[in-house]
Amino acid sequence: MIKRVVLRVCILIFSAACVEQKSEDLRIAVSANMQFTIDDLVAAFKERTGIRCQVIIGSSGKLTAQIKEGAPYDIFVSADTSYPDQLFKEGYTMSAPKIYGYGKLVVWSRLDSTIPLIPLLTSQQVHHIAIANPKLAPYGKASVEVLKKMKVYDDIREKLVFGESILQTNQFVISGAAEVGFTSKSVVLSNKVKDIGSWVAVDQRDYKPIAQALVVIKHEGDQYKKAERFQEFFFTNTAKTILEKSGYTINSEE
Repeated sequence: MIKRVVLRVCILIFSAACVEQKSEDLRIAVSANMQFTIDDLVAAFKERTGIRCQVIIGSSGKLTAQIKEGAPYDIFVSADTSYPDQLFKEGYTMSAPKIYGYGKLVVWSRLDSTIPLIPLLTSQQVHHIAIANPKLAPYGKASVEVLKKMKVYDDIREKLVFGESILQTNQFVISGAAEVGFTSKSVVLSNKVKDIGSWVAVDQRDYKPIAQALVVIKHEGDQYKKAERFQEFFFTNTAKTILEKSGYTINSEE
C-alpha cells in the first residue's frame, strides 16, 4: 500500500513537471537497454519532423506500472513484448504492440577478457555479478535463464547483485561495484562506454529471443498523432540502420 502511494506521488510530481514542457514534446518511456540508442533515434526523429522528445528511462516492468497508474507517457519502448501486450489487453494503448527488433545479451567485465565465461563467473576474482531484476527487466530474466542453462546459477547465486534495470546494472560495472555484469549489446557498443572493460556475447541459443516492442499509449488530439509519427519512424530505414548499428537484430518482416 505504501509503495502504491509513493508511486502515485511520484507520478503527480512528474505530471506537474510535464506541464512546463511545450505541448509538442513527446514523452517517451524507454526500457534501460535502449539508454544510449534512444538518443540517436530521438535526434534523427527531431531532424525529420521537428518534434522534440522527453525521454524517461526505466525497467520495462516499472514503466508499465507507472503507465497503469496514470503516468503521462505518449510512447512506451519496451525491452520485450509481454509488458506492452499486457497494456494493450487492458486497454491502455491505441493498438497492439509492434516488434522493432531483437536484443542481444552480453557479459561485460573489467577483468581479463581472455578468461572463458564459466571460469570467469566462478572465479575467486569475481565477488559480485550484476544483473537486472528479473521480475522487472527482460534482460535480467534472460540472464537468469543463461546462468541456469550453464548450470552455474546455484554456484554463483551469492555473488549476484540486482539492479532495478539494466541502467543500474551498468552503473555497478562502471563504478567497479561489480566485476562482471550481464547487459545489452547496445550498451557496450555505445561510444560512452565502449572503452570500459571488455565483453563477450552470450550464445543466443542459451536464452529465449529478446523480442522488443513499442506501443502508443491512449491519448487524444495532436499528441496522439505525433506519437503515431514516432512509431512509424521506428520502422523507417533510418531507424533500422541506427538499431542495427547498436547491435539489435531487425525483424525482417517489418
